[in-house]
Amino acid sequence: MAKQVESLFLNLGPDLGPKLEPTPEDDSALSPHHTTGILPSQALRGLVGEGVIASAEALAPGQIQPASLDLRLGDVAYRVRASYLPGSSHTVRQKIEAIGMHEVDLSGGAVLERGAVFIVPLQEELRLKKGLSGVANPKSSTGRLDIFTRLITDYATQFDRVTAQYKGPLYVEISPRTFTIVVREGSRLIQLRLRRGHPPATAAGTRRLHERVSLIQDEDGGDTLDERISSDVPVSVDLRGDPETGIVGYKARAHTGLIDVDAVGAYDAADFWEPIPANESRTLTLDPNAFYILASKEAVTVPPDHAAEMAPFNPLHGEFRVHYAGFFDPGFGHSESGGAGSRAVLEVRSYEVPFLLEDGQTVGRLVYERLTETPDVVYGAQLGSSYQRQGLKLSKHFRQ
Repeated sequence: MAKQVESLFLNLGPDLGPKLEPTPEDDSALSPHHTTGILPSQALRGLVGEGVIASAEALAPGQIQPASLDLRLGDVAYRVRASYLPGSSHTVRQKIEAIGMHEVDLSGGAVLERGAVFIVPLQEELRLKKGLSGVANPKSSTGRLDIFTRLITDYATQFDRVTAQYKGPLYVEISPRTFTIVVREGSRLIQLRLRRGHPPATAAGTRRLHERVSLIQDEDGGDTLDERISSDVPVSVDLRGDPETGIVGYKARAHTGLIDVDAVGAYDAADFWEPIPANESRTLTLDPNAFYILASKEAVTVPPDHAAEMAPFNPLHGEFRVHYAGFFDPGFGHSESGGAGSRAVLEVRSYEVPFLLEDGQTVGRLVYERLTETPDVVYGAQLGSSYQRQGLKLSKHFRQ
């Protein structure tokens, strides 16, 4: 992940709408069902109360997700010459002073140009306890706009990782890849999960979970993928096309207007995206450096007591990359009556050469991780979640 070339990813995680957050008196986080795992919403609220998660501004409604925390941009962005890691001997600000170009005021909104690199201090800070660490990834809507974002901490030697017992500020690197965007103080482009320990996924555990809730279903709704499930679960691309429209995906247009990341349903999709019709061979040739929105062939289910993450796709399987750290919230595609699942949206970009994708080709693998306990709020229609029961779908910014 240290290489810039490996920073294009398959964002499969849902982007959550307004949350119905329980009262602060809920103390269920004090008696977790498991001693290790991802912390649920009620535990995150407890850490806010203890000052482990701190901010000068009170958290906004909906900022706490079922198993993650949306992080807010501060009031200034620093244009820098290049992406970087501070390394074990430097803070992020020391690096900004060394390679920064100029400051951009975000308090009233500002334009971040396509292809430029910005470092933005976040409003939230951490004072992690022993045994607690963090991992970050872009929000779904961020990925679907091809906005490259990575979390950085002081003295970091890895992006998107917060080491155990870290105490200090948080920063985000932002580099719009396809569209020039408008952001402002308080915009949310990235989310953080906190975990206690890190229990590894095992083949036996993943198969047992699949037997219990049917983690993934094929195009006919069957569970014929059992033999392909190990410690992770394969996800393939659908190039058959929608039965009504015949569309297999969308390709981003090269020259477009600005996109305000906080504007929902504000843009005509036709001004930014070119529909891709299916062909008889059920294939798609990816143009170098073009950005595509496609969908998985399978329907994905995440039970309420687990979350899922898309593992980095092995480049040995092809000269393209999909979002490498997409996050699925607890309850994504799940139904108490037997979930039909939700298809995963794939954000795909080729490398320097054209690459031929075929229908059913594996493009990623999901790793499931348990929570310390079931969140008191899960992903779904109750919360107005943007991408539950989704098919092929652009980000929430576009009228469709």
